[in-house]
Amino acid sequence: MSGPAGEEPSAAAGAAGATGGEPSVMGEPSAAGRFGDFGGRFVPESLVLACEELEEAFRSAWADPEFHRELDDILRDYAGRPTPVTECPRLSERLGIRILLKREDLTHTGSHKINNVMGQALLARRMGKGRLIAETGAGQHGVATATAAAYFGMECVVYMGAVDTERQELNVFRMELLGAEVIPVHSGSRTLKDAVNEALRAWVARVGDSHYCLGSVMGPHPYPWMVRELQRVVGTEARAQCRAILGGADPDWVVACVGGGSNAAGTFSGFVDTDAILVGVEAAGGAAMSHGVPGVVHGMMSYLLQDEVGQINEAHSISAGLDYPGLGPEHAHLSAIGRARYATADDEEVLRAFKLLSETEGIIPALEPAHALAWVVRHAGNEIPLGSTVMITMSGRGDKDVAQVRELLT
Repeated sequence: MSGPAGEEPSAAAGAAGATGGEPSVMGEPSAAGRFGDFGGRFVPESLVLACEELEEAFRSAWADPEFHRELDDILRDYAGRPTPVTECPRLSERLGIRILLKREDLTHTGSHKINNVMGQALLARRMGKGRLIAETGAGQHGVATATAAAYFGMECVVYMGAVDTERQELNVFRMELLGAEVIPVHSGSRTLKDAVNEALRAWVARVGDSHYCLGSVMGPHPYPWMVRELQRVVGTEARAQCRAILGGADPDWVVACVGGGSNAAGTFSGFVDTDAILVGVEAAGGAAMSHGVPGVVHGMMSYLLQDEVGQINEAHSISAGLDYPGLGPEHAHLSAIGRARYATADDEEVLRAFKLLSETEGIIPALEPAHALAWVVRHAGNEIPLGSTVMITMSGRGDKDVAQVRELLT
């Protein structure tokens, strides 16, 4: 499902609540699900009605104070929100800049994924659907979806690339322990891209009783917008917390890793109207924004790694969660209008950053946010002036990656 197999909705389709004209930065997309030139809904005819049904249900739920109340209660009492912003004094002293971490690694299940998943599961229940389908790369979204399914008493099927099932064995076991069925995907590169393909196919087959709980700000409209709104809590909290720490000021830099880009989108939404410089850091081997071209994959128009005839190239990353050949369309738009910058970090410097944070602050990061830290370490004192304040979103903890890192470092 990597091409424009279907039609985009007309400007009138699903336009309830649309403001018309050019949408505000990180506000609601256009009626056609576009962020500037990016986004949209490129899906087979069999999924058009499902996407429209989902958009209508989300608009209704997002306008319902009772839905927000229940979701806020779950995120507080079950997921552990709000997560803190943590100062890093020893690392800051070493780098000559002030480092703050938004601690999504401290949520239940160990990453920001729980914010989106609990919202989508609550929405699925509201829609009368008792079965969740998900894709996963590093396994964190799969674990979060399996957790939500257990919490709400739903069935759960997770598609995961066969390569990723091997390098993330612990998370596979966690998903199975939570009652989910994990299906290894052996097609293509056997990583996240192929897991998304299989999850979309599975949704087509069971759209009547199943909800596809997509894990990032990608895919056909309304997913990029819906997932960003469900992750907005990260940026909203971080902005208030940083101002409390910094005496009312905002950080000079706000940095987050980007695969599909949900933790970055949620974080950036809290700072997009400030003077903070927003930086999304991709894996050097999967840098769609840095090395890709516009194209269509998984129901969206965005930047992709593809060859001259439009075939999707394989991405590579030490991190299964960033091993994706595209990125969310809103990130493409933020880059196009100059509001956010996108950069890369390679595997070697990511491993060094992984060790550095562990040794200086006693915080073992997931390999995904270690990309954001690696970029900051590289540029501290040059592109990032000495004395600057930098907030990094610590999107997940590194328990899942310790065995892999041990092998790489020995």
